[in-house]
Amino acid sequence: MDANVRRVGIARAKAKTYYERWIEKEGVPIVEGFGVTDVRKINLGTWKRLGCEGAYLQFRGLEGITGVYIGKIAPGAALEPERHLYEKVIYIIQGEGVAEIQQRNRVPDSIAWQAGSLFSPPLNTLHRLINYSKAPAIFLAVTTAPMVLDHFHNERFVFNSDFSFVDRYDGEANYFEPSDERYLTTNNRQWIWETNFIPDARKAQIDAQEQKGAGVNLTQFEISDNTLIGHLAEWPVGRYHKAHYHGGGAVLVILRSEGYSLMWPNDLGTKPYESGYRDRVVRVDWAPGSVFSPPTNWFHQHFNTGSEPALQLALRCGSHKFPLGIRVAAIRAGVYTSVRQGGTLIEYEDEDREIRRVYEAELEKKGIAPDMSFDTAANDDG
Repeated sequence: MDANVRRVGIARAKAKTYYERWIEKEGVPIVEGFGVTDVRKINLGTWKRLGCEGAYLQFRGLEGITGVYIGKIAPGAALEPERHLYEKVIYIIQGEGVAEIQQRNRVPDSIAWQAGSLFSPPLNTLHRLINYSKAPAIFLAVTTAPMVLDHFHNERFVFNSDFSFVDRYDGEANYFEPSDERYLTTNNRQWIWETNFIPDARKAQIDAQEQKGAGVNLTQFEISDNTLIGHLAEWPVGRYHKAHYHGGGAVLVILRSEGYSLMWPNDLGTKPYESGYRDRVVRVDWAPGSVFSPPTNWFHQHFNTGSEPALQLALRCGSHKFPLGIRVAAIRAGVYTSVRQGGTLIEYEDEDREIRRVYEAELEKKGIAPDMSFDTAANDDG
C-alpha cells in the first residue's frame, strides 16, 4: 500500500465527530475518563451561550449516543433561553427555582424545581432555568445531542428550527403535573412509570425488580414522549447487583449511599480475576454526586458499602413506548437473562469468587454486615 494512502487512512480514523468539535467550541472544560466522583467539585468555565458556568462530561461509555453537561446558575440568575432538536433530561443537584417552557404560539408553562427534581423540556420547546435560591443552583443535563448534531452536522438547523412537535406537547395545562400512572410490560419484567415531572427522584416510589439482584427495586420512567428516558434503582445495605452488560450511552448518577462499581470488557469472560485480568477491571468509587458511564459490552456491577439503601438514577436511550432500533439490537440477548442461557447477566453463583471476597472485606472495614445469606451457591466451595 502506498505510504500516502496509509497516512490518509490514519487521519480519517482519528477525525473528530461534529459533536466533539462543537463542544470544544463551547469554551468550557471537557472532563474525560470513566466518570467523576463528585460533579459538584469539578472545574467549571464561563459558558457564554447558556449564561452560566459549566463543563461537558465526555465519558468513555457515552460513545456518541448521549451527551452530558453540568451547569451552575448564580443566585437569582437565569439561563439564556434555548430550543433544539435533541432531547434533554435535566436533574437538579442543588438549589431551587423555576423552569420556563413554551411551545411556539402557546401560553408559557413553568415547573417549580428543587434538589432531586427531574424533568425534560419537550423537543424543540423554548426553555430556560431560573435560580430563585440565595446559593448557586447546580444541574446535570443528559442529551441526545451527539447523535443529532453528528447526523445533521449543522448547528444552525439544530438550534433554529421553527417546527413544533405538538404531538409530544401542545401546551397542555397539566402536562407537568406529577403522574402515578404505572404498568408492567407484557413480559412482566419491567415496571414503567409515565410522568413528565418527578418532584424529587430521591423520594420516588420504586417497584420490585429482583432479576437484577435480591432486594433490588427498579422502575423505568417514560418522560416527555422521549426516546431518552431513565430508571431509578435501589438496593439494600450489605448487598450488590448482579453483573450485566449492554450498549453504551447510559449515564449513572448516585443519589444515595456510597460504594463502588466494577467494570470490565465482556471478552475477558465472567471471571476476570480467576482468568488473570485483574489489572483490566476498572473500579469506580461512588457517593452522592458521582456520575459514570459503562462502555458498550462491559460487564458492570454495583456494590453498596454504605449504611443506607443505595439509590441510583440511570439516564439512557431505551424507551418502551418509542424504542430505538439500535438500542433494541444492543440488548437483544437480555440484561435479565443469564449468560448461561444466552443473555448478558452473570448470576451470583457464576461470578468470580474474588468479587464476593473483596466486597465482604470492604464491608468489614466499615463495620457493616454483609446481607447475602440468601445466596448460598456463591459461598459453596463444592
